Amino acid sequence: MAKSSMSQEEIANEAIKHALKALRKRHLLEEGAHAPAFAALSRPIASQGSEWKEKAENLQLELQQCYKAQSRLSEQLVVEVAESRASKALAQEKEAAISDLQNELMELRNECSQLKMDLEEKIKSLEVVVSENKELRAQLEQMTIKAKNAEAENKMLIDRWMLEKMKDAERLNEANALYEDMVQRLKASGLETLARQQVDGIVRRSEEGAEFFSESTIPSACKYRLNAHEGGCASILFEYNSGKLITGGQDRSVKVWDTNTGALSSNLYGCLGSVLDLTITHDNRSVIAASSSNNLFVWDVNSGRVRHTLTGHTDKVCAVDVSKVSSRHVVSAAYDRTIKVWDLLKGYCTNTIIFHSNCNALCFSMDGQTIFSGHVDGNLRIWDIQAGKLLSEVAAHLLAVTSISLSRNSNVVLTSGRDNMHNLFDVRSLEVCGTLRATGNRVASNWSRSCISPDDNHVAAGSADGSIHIWSISKSDIVSTMKEHNSSVLCCSWSGLGKPLASADKNGVVCLWT
Repeated sequence: MAKSSMSQEEIANEAIKHALKALRKRHLLEEGAHAPAFAALSRPIASQGSEWKEKAENLQLELQQCYKAQSRLSEQLVVEVAESRASKALAQEKEAAISDLQNELMELRNECSQLKMDLEEKIKSLEVVVSENKELRAQLEQMTIKAKNAEAENKMLIDRWMLEKMKDAERLNEANALYEDMVQRLKASGLETLARQQVDGIVRRSEEGAEFFSESTIPSACKYRLNAHEGGCASILFEYNSGKLITGGQDRSVKVWDTNTGALSSNLYGCLGSVLDLTITHDNRSVIAASSSNNLFVWDVNSGRVRHTLTGHTDKVCAVDVSKVSSRHVVSAAYDRTIKVWDLLKGYCTNTIIFHSNCNALCFSMDGQTIFSGHVDGNLRIWDIQAGKLLSEVAAHLLAVTSISLSRNSNVVLTSGRDNMHNLFDVRSLEVCGTLRATGNRVASNWSRSCISPDDNHVAAGSADGSIHIWSISKSDIVSTMKEHNSSVLCCSWSGLGKPLASADKNGVVCLWT
């Protein structure tokens, strides 16, 4: 590049020199050519004086133009020389930059080759790691299979052990029951036999409630107004042969009230969701709550502690009932389209019934082997809980069934629905034997509970306008309408002693009617 630039500079210098020589030569030639003219002009020829003078002036102008052209060429030559020098300096800078770039390129090539070598080493290491990972996965799969086999074997052994323990417990319970029966017989041997009345398959021996049990009174006035729960009260029920009322609400609490004084007796804590339904065993020892937390909670009433948390449902549990024959068996329904049968003694589920329509309410039959269930599709169904089979079904309502109650003589089952109808069915034939309705009586929710009086003569149901209607079953007419609530009434419950009647609304207010 330097040689080429030097040769261009030499060529430019030679061209300048050659141009100067040509200008000088032309100047000399012009001077030689004009010399005779100047000589002739100097001659005293009168006739040619003016003509020569004019030629001399023209030549003088032409000479001046030649000088001007020479000056312009000299200036142009100076500019070209300066440009040539600038081009030379720029070329030198470019050569230096090219040299630096070549050095940098060399360094990058060396770095690239080093990175390539490192990459090859990493690839080899990765291949080794991948192969080791495959081996570890294979070992893990083998260990997983062994662990599953061991877990299955362990589960089988635990099940066998639990079965043996349960058999031992059952034998012990049978022995205790036999012992208690013998003690009771010995105690009763010297006493006069009390009058007994067979109700719901249970022999009632309470002298305290005998005068109230024969006939239920029709309530007309609110005796107590209790602010029981925050956010609403969805379930209430009375203890058997007792004046105590149990309530469950949206505030996740279960409370026990003395209906004689309207005072709070105790609280049952531990529920993890809203209480949607309640039931109690016939010995009044255990309260079971259906919860929106997908679980059921079983409390010991005396200690107030949770005995069991029954898990297995995958959606909110909206209905629960306990067997009328044994306090051991419980059924529950949830919005996961299942009905589950539980053994409270064992503390786990013994059978699961799956159906396409969610169940809103259920109730045990008198024999303890079958249950009634009311569904969102409006049908009433009867199930064999041991076999899990559907025995019978009937279209009870046009809309969802919200409540099911069995009469104390077990001959009639009461259903309520979102179509604002309250139907009475003959248990044996599942035929409608009565339909109760009232202007303004509107069922408030999918879990609005109605009830039958203890003497099987009346039906009580709440309405969305806050009123409570009481019908005579024999006449199918309204005998009383009571208004005390300021919001929708969600549930009603009649004491087994005949009075009082309790009702609860969406604001958590519970009213006791006498």
